[in-house]
Amino acid sequence: MASNPEVARELFAPLAPGYERWSAVLSMGQDPRWRRRLVRGLDLPSGSRVLDLAAGTGQISRLLAAAGHRVVAVDLSPEMVAGGRFPGPVVLASGETLPFRSRSFDGVTFGYLLRYVDDVAACLAGVADVLRPGGRLGMLEFARPQGPLRPAWWLYTHAVLPTAGAVVGSGWRRVGGFLGPSIDRFADHWSPDVLAQAWERAGFERVRFELMSLGGGLVMWGTRS
Repeated sequence: MASNPEVARELFAPLAPGYERWSAVLSMGQDPRWRRRLVRGLDLPSGSRVLDLAAGTGQISRLLAAAGHRVVAVDLSPEMVAGGRFPGPVVLASGETLPFRSRSFDGVTFGYLLRYVDDVAACLAGVADVLRPGGRLGMLEFARPQGPLRPAWWLYTHAVLPTAGAVVGSGWRRVGGFLGPSIDRFADHWSPDVLAQAWERAGFERVRFELMSLGGGLVMWGTRS
């Protein structure tokens, strides 16, 4: 059985051409908005050294650079990196095996990473290790709306996305069919409150989160103790 990182690498390899355009379209414009909120809420002084994990094609990396930060990007997929634009160095590595010294960054960001790691707690511990005390972590992930909006969310993620992905092509059909069940599996085990507790166990304090777009997106921040 393939590991979660191996699944992620295979899944995203065909998506680099047009990734940023179609991720915005298929999220109805919400994905770029969530990324901007993540960077705004990081609350680091200009010039900070920031590690952007699961950097993909560099969307968050470029936002960090525009905010005045010195950015190092990390991604598992050489195909995504080759199709991206980055404001600084890029390292091919897994989010679970970071090739950096302890306490070497002022901030860390990642988007849509934890659903693709084999051990969430170990990944968070590794992130905490490369952050200096007082450094900031920011995360973006899908969430699952509750209450009367949940059936509409289920319909979109389990029916509309696969259909739209089939129309787009270039690997998006598989992604469209993968996302809904993947989001559900993660949400079943890692509600925002449970995830915040995992951050605290990994050594983060003042953990806070915002649910975005009627509960479809989750942005979370914390400070390394």
